[in-house]
This record gives sequence, C-alpha cells and structure tokens, in this order.
Amino acid sequence: MIELILLGLVVGLLSGFFGIGGGTISIPLLLLLGFETKIAIGISVVQMIFSSFYGSYLNHKKRTLDVAMITIIGMGGFLGAFLSAIITSNLSDKTLELIFLGFAIFALVRLFIKPKEHKEQREVHWLLLFLLGIFLGAIGMAIGVGGSMILVPILVGFVHVPLKKAVSAGLFFVVFSSIAGFFSHILAGHVDLQSGIIIGFASLFGVYLGIHLKDRVDVHLQRRLIVIFYVIVVTYLTQRIFF
Repeated sequence: MIELILLGLVVGLLSGFFGIGGGTISIPLLLLLGFETKIAIGISVVQMIFSSFYGSYLNHKKRTLDVAMITIIGMGGFLGAFLSAIITSNLSDKTLELIFLGFAIFALVRLFIKPKEHKEQREVHWLLLFLLGIFLGAIGMAIGVGGSMILVPILVGFVHVPLKKAVSAGLFFVVFSSIAGFFSHILAGHVDLQSGIIIGFASLFGVYLGIHLKDRVDVHLQRRLIVIFYVIVVTYLTQRIFF
C-alpha cells in the first residue's frame, strides 16, 4: 500500500512538473517494482483516467481547451482503445516493451526539436481526425500511454494548432481513450483495479504539487531534468530488453 501511494505521488509529481503523460512514467516504475508488463499497462490505464479528467478540468478553467475539434479525435480514440487489449493480448511482453521504448525515444528526440507554430489553424476533414484518433487510441492504450505524445506534435505541425491548445487537446483525448481502454483491458484481465485506484488517487496530489513546483523552477533547468529522466527510462528499458 505504501509503495503504491508513493509511486502515485511520484507519477503525479513528475507528470505535473514535466507536463507529460502518466503512462510514460508509471510503466517503467511498475516494471521496476516487479509487475508484469501487461498488468503494468492495465494499472497505467486506470491512473490515466484520474490524471486526464483532473488535468482537462484545469485546462477548461483556463480556456485552453478546443472541445469541438478534439471531440472528433476523441471519439475515434474511444473506438480504437476498445481494440487495445486485443493488441496487447496478442503481443509478447518483450514486443510491448520494445514499442514502449520506441515511444520513449520519440519523446526524447522531441525535446530537441522545437515545433514551429503557425498563425492560422488549418482546416482538416473530420474523417481524417477520426481515423487519427482510432490509430492513436489503439496503439497508445495497447502499451499504456495516452497517445498525446504523438497527437500534440501532429496538431502543432500539420493542423497548425497553437502549442498550448494542442497540449490541452492531447490531455482531453486521453479522457476518451483511457475510459475505453480501461473497459477493454479489464475484460482481458490486465487490470489490477485496487492498485490502479490507489496510484490514481495518490497521483492527483502529486499533479497538484508538480504544477506548483513547475512555476517555481527555471525553464532551462526543467528541460535538463526531463532530458535526464527520459535518458534514464530509455537506458533502463534497453538494459531490461536486450541484456
């Protein structure tokens, strides 16, 4: 119980401080604690329900959430996430960890590439947004991450959504995908519900602390710390998979 509460606090703290999804943090820590890969993914999905709802509520209060646009992508994500447990069940733990490693490397590379923002938002057909949501919901929930890690650079780079709105949209997308992913994974037997709820509640306090801490730390120091964090994650997963 104490380990799970501490893990939830750490996950929430790092998520709020760095502005990244809980799954990117929680899964390596759960693996380190000895959880099986598929159970770690299921627990991560539960935790994301808590953090995405709370974060989206805060973003809505700040008026940085474009509900109309992201609802279309979110509905696609909801549908795709229902397929996630099927994907997870048919892949080995090593394959899932390799895919997660790929996501972590992508996140690390993104830190060195500043997205170019545009003044006018591009109009994109709703069907393309819906299909994008299906893909991100299926793949993201299959490995226990929300999908916002890929959605945000797509919204900024191709749809020309302002960065702050894109980050808010990414978190709101996780609301849709995590709910559907939860039902998909619990039916497949991948969810340790008690552990997920404990970590989820504890992460809310961590998110609150992380957001306040973020405002007090120099942005350059914050960037260096998140690079160090992802290097540690990539190193740990590489060692776990290949050695």
